[in-house]
Amino acid sequence: MNLPLFIGLRYTGAKQHNQLLSFLSGISIFGLALGVGLLIAVLSVMNGFDKELREKILALMPQGIIYHREGISDWQAVQRRIEQQAGVVAAAPFIELNGLASHGTAAQPVVVYGLLPAQERRVSKLSEYLNDEVLNKLDEGGNNVVLGRALAEKLELQIGDQLMLVVPNPDDAKAAPKLEYFTLIAVLTTKTELDQSIAVTSLYAAAKLTGHPQLVSGMRLKLQDLFAARSTVWSTVMALGQGYYGNSWMTTHGNLYSAIQMSKNLVGLLMSLIVAIAAFNVVSTLVMVVVEKQGDIAILRTLGLSTGKIMQLFMVQGVAIGVLGTGLGLALGVFLSLVVESLVRWIETLFDVQFLKSDVYPLTYIPSEILWSDLLHVAGTALLMSFLATLYPAWRASRVQPADALRYE
Repeated sequence: MNLPLFIGLRYTGAKQHNQLLSFLSGISIFGLALGVGLLIAVLSVMNGFDKELREKILALMPQGIIYHREGISDWQAVQRRIEQQAGVVAAAPFIELNGLASHGTAAQPVVVYGLLPAQERRVSKLSEYLNDEVLNKLDEGGNNVVLGRALAEKLELQIGDQLMLVVPNPDDAKAAPKLEYFTLIAVLTTKTELDQSIAVTSLYAAAKLTGHPQLVSGMRLKLQDLFAARSTVWSTVMALGQGYYGNSWMTTHGNLYSAIQMSKNLVGLLMSLIVAIAAFNVVSTLVMVVVEKQGDIAILRTLGLSTGKIMQLFMVQGVAIGVLGTGLGLALGVFLSLVVESLVRWIETLFDVQFLKSDVYPLTYIPSEILWSDLLHVAGTALLMSFLATLYPAWRASRVQPADALRYE
């Protein structure tokens, strides 16, 4: 075995006579492991929020929308034209209404979406949240409705109950609002902000509330590239001609996505600084080791070991501490990422609190997604910092003069 590697590993694994050195070595390993573990856990939670935004909120909310100022009458023809545009996977008609849902003495604002389930399957993942029986009832065109769970709870509704939907007259604000009674056939549970306000009914039932049953509000789009949504919607609007306009998820939820990305970068930077501080604890540990081992260094020098080999010896010891701390940190980070949702639920149950509420936050739970790229990046950064932290103590060790070190031995 290479001599510096052999001696460096012996120094790392041997029991220290100096209790302070043992304590400092343990603190260096623990600090590095804690910093790496927390950094991985934080990045995994941020990745989870990113994933849930794309796969849950945007799975139900439209990725892109095309409207016409006077409504769309022949939506089948418009659908064919839209689906011919580059970047558009599919399109489906919808009616969107803002109104008030009432049951008993309770009333809540609501966003009503009138859909055709057969068409909606092509542009969203609604069928993953509602079974075929519920979708078939919506497809029948009767006054059936599906409410978000939080909205149904606020209205104290059970499956089979009736509620009243009140919608302002779109043609005359001073006229009496339109109202209709609906039967609740299912509750939609997404664990996102949608649960607070969404109501889904058939396209025909929603059309009765608009006063223009022959028109739809617009077309919901499914896009090939989420991050090219603005340009795709813009080019589609230009192709359709005068009277059409549109927007995308980047208008409705783009700020949320940007906030998640910014938070991930800022928190990642702060946690990286913690990892850096923990890694440079190795400096103080190795400096004290050098002071303690001056006699050993002098003997090795007199036996012919070069200054370069002396540097390598202490670099091996520092890197070994870094590898051990990073390895433990990776294990801790993966473990925390896997149990963070259960841990938060346990704390909420224990103290009877709720950290995330859908009327304030986009999700009601802590999601987590572990990415190999994050593990490799964090591990590489921690190891590099640990290596850099060994350079000064190793250089100090190489400058020890045998005569001065052995004078009082």
